[in-house]
Amino acid sequence: MLGSRTELHIFDAGSVNGIRYCNEILLPYVRIFRGAMGLQFLFMDDNAPCHRTVAAEQLLESEDIERMDWPARSPDLTPIEHVWDFLGRRLAARTLPPVTIRELRLALQDEWAAMPQQLIDTLILSMGRRSETCLAVRGDHIPY
Repeated sequence: MLGSRTELHIFDAGSVNGIRYCNEILLPYVRIFRGAMGLQFLFMDDNAPCHRTVAAEQLLESEDIERMDWPARSPDLTPIEHVWDFLGRRLAARTLPPVTIRELRLALQDEWAAMPQQLIDTLILSMGRRSETCLAVRGDHIPY
């Protein structure tokens, strides 16, 4: 979110299904943010299968969490993809890249903590411009 972030959540082994998404993301993070932000809160996720399960839909509705409309084909609009790219480049640039899962977890947490908040804010604030560009090219690729 603008001006702040949670700790990086790393899923333990296994697939992320709707129940895990509800229990590990929506309940501990999103519900709390919604409570703190009030009616101005607009939740943005994408069309990942775990985001669109009946369980996730019901939980968001029961918590009165408004979800941003998300087009079916919109990889260019997802700011988190740019965050993952940043983290990946930072990991690749390390003198000693992580070798074990534990090292990878620690390295990701370090890089997440070191990521400039301004970068996250800039990505969020660019959503309007990127959405307009995507609409102008009718959903085709955009240079972001």
